[in-house]
Amino acid sequence: MSERDAGRDLDPDEDDASWREPAGAGKEDDIQHSLFGEILDWMLAPLLLLWPMSIAITYLVAKSIANQPFDHALEDSVTVLAQQIHEVNGKLAPRLPGSARDILRADDVDSVYFQIVGPNGAYVDGDRDLAPPTEDDRNKPGVVHFRNGNMHGTPIRIAYSWVGLEDQGAEESRLALVQVAETLEKRAKLANEIIKGVILPQFIVLPIVLALVWFALARGLSPLAQLQERIRARSSDDLSPIDSRQVPEEITPLVRSLNEMLGRLSLSIEMQKRFIADAAHQMKTPLAGMRMQSELALRQTDQGEIHRSLEQLAKSSESATRLVNQLLALARAENQPQAGAALLPVDLAELARSAVRDWVPASFNYRIDLGFEAPAEDEVPIEGNPTMLREALSNLIDNALRYTPAGGAVTVRVRRTEHEGVVEVEDTGPGIPPAERTHVFERFYRILGSSAEGSGLGLAIVREIAHQHGADVDIFSNPRSNNAKLPGSLFRLTFPLRAPDDEPEPDPPYYG
Repeated sequence: MSERDAGRDLDPDEDDASWREPAGAGKEDDIQHSLFGEILDWMLAPLLLLWPMSIAITYLVAKSIANQPFDHALEDSVTVLAQQIHEVNGKLAPRLPGSARDILRADDVDSVYFQIVGPNGAYVDGDRDLAPPTEDDRNKPGVVHFRNGNMHGTPIRIAYSWVGLEDQGAEESRLALVQVAETLEKRAKLANEIIKGVILPQFIVLPIVLALVWFALARGLSPLAQLQERIRARSSDDLSPIDSRQVPEEITPLVRSLNEMLGRLSLSIEMQKRFIADAAHQMKTPLAGMRMQSELALRQTDQGEIHRSLEQLAKSSESATRLVNQLLALARAENQPQAGAALLPVDLAELARSAVRDWVPASFNYRIDLGFEAPAEDEVPIEGNPTMLREALSNLIDNALRYTPAGGAVTVRVRRTEHEGVVEVEDTGPGIPPAERTHVFERFYRILGSSAEGSGLGLAIVREIAHQHGADVDIFSNPRSNNAKLPGSLFRLTFPLRAPDDEPEPDPPYYG
């Protein structure tokens, strides 16, 4: 297997632009809405719209109410006038004295008109300008009807009735028309008085209603202000849950979600504190060794001793560099986004092949046979971050090379099942006891009695990256080992395959 071109190696500390979410993606408008104002709008807007409608409806009802008593008066006038009609020598002669006419027309506000018309439309008495009803309005005698009209350009209300005349020689009954009309001043005044009696109290009630609505909203939303004050009064390191019993029922889901977020934040801060403490503790040893070796080299005069001190200093520097790199890799893995949109199409087989190529020179130094078994299929498509996946595979290969004795073998194998892509790293080292397999993924954990150099972070990085990609990581004994003292280990990473319908057709990702 040939070594990859060193110029194409990826820097593990370099940010992968493809892993980050595009700038501005999912950004919402920075428009802040007031809950108080929105509720107030939804309450007052219908109220202010319904108020003019209520005025219009009140006006129509007031006009209807005002018409009723005056229509009854007109009806009585028509009935009385109809009773005064009689025939004298075949001609109509109303028995209406002058005083009765004066009483009929006596009105300080409205003008009153009347008219009596004979059977053939001949004028008998009253106002000639009063228009007759249409033929469609001709009904049976004795029934009073109403209609609206105009007299000299002024709106009037007209009551009219047909009066039957007795004529035994005629085959058809003869009808006379009696009409009484008046202008609408009294009706308009009464309607206005009714409207004033209804609308004026509304002008007083409406501001009171607005003030009560404002007060009710302010009082109803006061628990939010109280919750804000309680949160603001907390110290910066107080991440204890908020008591949901002190808030209204409608705000309880929000408080519960906030408590869940505080719990996650508290756990994250605790993990960071523990990580910093462990990292500081682990860094003490290589730094102390480097300082001791440098001081020793300064005191030596023999070139051989100085050379040996410098060699030890170089080893300590290499150990410290490896520890720092792994700490940075673990921190980056823990802070990667877990959203599926951040994952890219990856060929697991090609990624594993390129990672193995990079470790071939190191395998020569360890005198270990490093091999790669490709899958039967052309590719194993998954979704992931190529940089982080490469980091996980590198840690597994590095771990296998360090713990496998010289002359042993390490094999990286990729295969594909119906729904999963699998990568395995198999070695012929001392293996991991079943009781220790759940602990080796912990930070800085090292199996007692192990002589291999390491920081105890490699497998923690593998677990974190696998978790970010929704993958499973398992440890088994090497099923191909026949040596009881060296049972070997098999690390297996299982990824879900990328759905065929969602497979895009971009350029192949660059792995090395």
